[in-house]
Amino acid sequence: MKTAIIGLPMTGKTSLFTILTGVHQETRIGSTSARTGIARVPDTRLEALGKLFEPPKVTHATVEYVDMPSISKETLRDAGSIASLRNVDAFAHVLRLFASDTIPHEKGSVDPVRDMEDLETELVLNDFAVLEKRLERLEKDRKKIKNPELDREYDLLVKCKATIEANQPLRELKLDADDEKRIRGFQFLSQKPMLYVLNIGEEEAGRLHKREEEYRNGPLAGRAHTAVTAVCGKIEAELAELPRGEQLEYLASYGLGEAGLERLISATYSLLGLMSFLTAGEDECRAWTIPMQSTAVKAAGAIHSDFEKKFIRAEVVNWKTLIDLGGYPGARDKGQLRLEGKEYIVKDGDVLVIRHG
Repeated sequence: MKTAIIGLPMTGKTSLFTILTGVHQETRIGSTSARTGIARVPDTRLEALGKLFEPPKVTHATVEYVDMPSISKETLRDAGSIASLRNVDAFAHVLRLFASDTIPHEKGSVDPVRDMEDLETELVLNDFAVLEKRLERLEKDRKKIKNPELDREYDLLVKCKATIEANQPLRELKLDADDEKRIRGFQFLSQKPMLYVLNIGEEEAGRLHKREEEYRNGPLAGRAHTAVTAVCGKIEAELAELPRGEQLEYLASYGLGEAGLERLISATYSLLGLMSFLTAGEDECRAWTIPMQSTAVKAAGAIHSDFEKKFIRAEVVNWKTLIDLGGYPGARDKGQLRLEGKEYIVKDGDVLVIRHG
């Protein structure tokens, strides 16, 4: 799963990408190249299992981020930039809320709601051009060939066009599984889930959660497939320079309990409809990424394709129960290690032991 970090120039998006992924590059204003990096998903459950089993390896789940060039009309006319945007699963749009005399705003003033709506308009207009071109082609094809599938595609795209003409992004459109599959190949930009990242000033760090609520209940209220999280880029940059042991103390001085970027990663994970199940033992403790509502056999396939093909049963226990009972023997003695079949729906935080042929 891949998330593109997007936004206007001077919003702090590239700095956030660098802190998230550790991928550095000299800042070049107007750069047209995208960079890719990996961030690990924070997981205290995994760390607790690591303390119990003390394996040589503790492996976190990861999210892939792409630092896109600053969005503009010119960017969205560039075929390479459009291809990069289409090839991601979600967007993280960094909105500038911080004021600065030394960092000018491209539009002359700090207005995050304006910036949010302007960028959304650009995404929607790009989709509209794709829709018009395809509908024009379909009209010609339907006159030559009688094909129910062409008719269904045409009707669906007419519905998409009406949504955009009502000034709504395509992520607002409710689709059934068949229509979702039918439309997937277009990779419409305004259909992708959107995480809004509020980059606030240092003086507002104590109001971070309040800022999120203001947007959640205000400009973003009722919007489908969107989420919001707030970070303070300046604090995150300073935090990244500190040893792990001093980070919590530093956060506490601002009245914060956790790093903003940890919440950003978790919010991305959730927005993409992902969750983690865990495997734990003396060799390795590991978090595995699967879509929510995945079955046990699909979870087995995330570990290895052979496990999915030769799946017999899964032994399942909640991570906290496993820790409280001191490991697998204690969980077995108390009847907490259950045997589940192929159709079992894996829960976030389940620890699985896969039995396979």
